[in-house]
Amino acid sequence: MNDSNPTERAASASPADGTDPAAPAQHSASGWPGHLAVGAVRFARPSAQLDAVRAFYVDDIGLPVLAEWRGHAGYDGLVVGLPGTPVHMEITQHGDPPRIPAPHPENQLVLYLENQAAHDRAVAHLTARGHHPVPAANPYWPDHGATLFEDPDGWLVVLAPWVFGRDPVPTRREEPGP
Repeated sequence: MNDSNPTERAASASPADGTDPAAPAQHSASGWPGHLAVGAVRFARPSAQLDAVRAFYVDDIGLPVLAEWRGHAGYDGLVVGLPGTPVHMEITQHGDPPRIPAPHPENQLVLYLENQAAHDRAVAHLTARGHHPVPAANPYWPDHGATLFEDPDGWLVVLAPWVFGRDPVPTRREEPGP
């Protein structure tokens, strides 16, 4: 191959299907870029209190456990997910004592609930389980009716009363006057 010939260099780097890897992403019928055939999405985060975090997400919020392990190469962890969807959250604990980054107010798990009634039921459930709403750093969430809770590691869970991408974002909720 002649490295000084850009056409020859590009042709040799193309995948077997003949596509140009440097071309802008084209989206498939599923909405994913054609070069990125994603079947599931998993977000991972560390925990310093895995058992308490497990109780919060599984027992209090109600997410099902998809996988769980102890002592795998020094890691303990679990994977929780949304029923019927390929969206998962992996939470791991490692080290003695486990060391994790400090929570940041923009590190959030946002659960878009079906409607205001579903939001209100979820807030009432978490409150009855001993959790209390916390203030949002970003006014967007309370301005649109969402409620935030902290998990045992201090990471935030946002309960929003609409489904992103499907429903219009609710208008600002006015607090009742005196």
